[in-house]
Amino acid sequence: MAGAGAVDGVGAGRGWTAPGGSGRYGAGPRRAAGPASPDCLCGRPTGRAGPVRAVPTTLVPVKVLVIGGGAREHALCRSLSLDPDVGSLHCAPGNAGIAEVAELHAVDILDGPAVAELAVSLKADLVIVGPEAPLVAGVADAVRARGVDCFGPSREAAALEGSKAFAKDVMAAAGVPTARSYVCTTADQIDTALDAFGAPYVVKDDGLAAGKGVVVTDDLATARAHALACDRVVIEEFLDGPEVSLFAVTDGETVVPLQPAQDFKRALDGDKGPNTGGMGAYSPLPWADPELVAEVERTVLQPTVDELRRRGTPFAGLLYAGLAITSRGVRVIEFNARFGDPETQVVLARLKTPLAALLRSAATGQLAVFPELRWSDDAAVTVVIASHNYPDTPRTGDPITGLADVAEKDEHAYVLHAGTRQSPDGRVLSAGGRVLSVTATGPTLRKARHRAYRALERITLDGAHHRGDIAEQAAAGAANAER
Repeated sequence: MAGAGAVDGVGAGRGWTAPGGSGRYGAGPRRAAGPASPDCLCGRPTGRAGPVRAVPTTLVPVKVLVIGGGAREHALCRSLSLDPDVGSLHCAPGNAGIAEVAELHAVDILDGPAVAELAVSLKADLVIVGPEAPLVAGVADAVRARGVDCFGPSREAAALEGSKAFAKDVMAAAGVPTARSYVCTTADQIDTALDAFGAPYVVKDDGLAAGKGVVVTDDLATARAHALACDRVVIEEFLDGPEVSLFAVTDGETVVPLQPAQDFKRALDGDKGPNTGGMGAYSPLPWADPELVAEVERTVLQPTVDELRRRGTPFAGLLYAGLAITSRGVRVIEFNARFGDPETQVVLARLKTPLAALLRSAATGQLAVFPELRWSDDAAVTVVIASHNYPDTPRTGDPITGLADVAEKDEHAYVLHAGTRQSPDGRVLSAGGRVLSVTATGPTLRKARHRAYRALERITLDGAHHRGDIAEQAAAGAANAER
């Protein structure tokens, strides 16, 4: 039986307290701060040897093509539509909400040559691939082969998400702390692994599963049934402690972390019910140690990027580390090769640095001289509205009302579309499991949360459901700490 063990002793916990777990991080090396004026696109000291490369300057507004059609892509398009460097914005295939800020194009997003041809025909300066499936299918490779800058890893590098077994192998080689695990392909191997770790059982489909390929359960029969349904499965030890999502933009060498977020995977309040693609998120994390990002950059992100470059498959794009803050320190739960959904909605809501220049710098290998990112002090909360029967077989085709009310009455809230489409008569209809992400900002987490739920109450979708406890515990904890 093949197996990849966790590497202990990296980022060990030392008494730091957070909701649901404990530990503390020692100070890791921080990237030296560069000029911080709002419009600065000059270089910053990084301590990295080598030639100084100019950050792309936008004398002529850039034309951007975003690939995908979910709330993540709507969040990307919204940020790009507000970016003064973006002169023309396109999305394929998009959705009813994205149509308000970008020109939509019909294309099979898994067809690399077709996506590349669209980019060339539009004379796009930058293509941003949103979902994981086209990345694993090699769409970014096809776009770059036509001479168009593309933000997104190659097919080989995207295997970091496409195969959990591959990710475990990379982490083992790089010394990245993660859960002890076994990779199983037979019933005997599955039984041995389940017996070795015991309950709670953590069973992960090795391949892509739209965020729903993981089962965490105390029931042995359920765990075994899920494992047997997979061609290849990763079974690992359960990690205690709160979870954190940390994105990093990378050009294959330099790593630029974004601000952390926390998402809510379970369908029901109190973290009950089945796993979903994500039912809500918030940022920042008031309970997290200020050195968390620097520590993860040093022990997780940079070693992973370095290892992939050493293997000859450099990872250039968005590296998403799903982390558990355990009693033994940080442990990687999973890697993704793209922006997470719904975390992107809250992270981009707080990012003040223009997005196009950041992503283009990564796509062209120029992150080493990109200035420090700028962030709003505001908090952001997003709550997902899901269709009837999600995450099983969702009902679609139901009309959605109240969207105009949110736009008119909620200054600090807005709606990002996921599974929506527009009917011939102009109505917005549900077209997927996760339908909308209602996002709001505020000076405190409690205020942002209040604004998000107030806006959500204006929206009507028959049979829809949402969680009522997104960011509730963190907001209460932050409010108590301020007293």
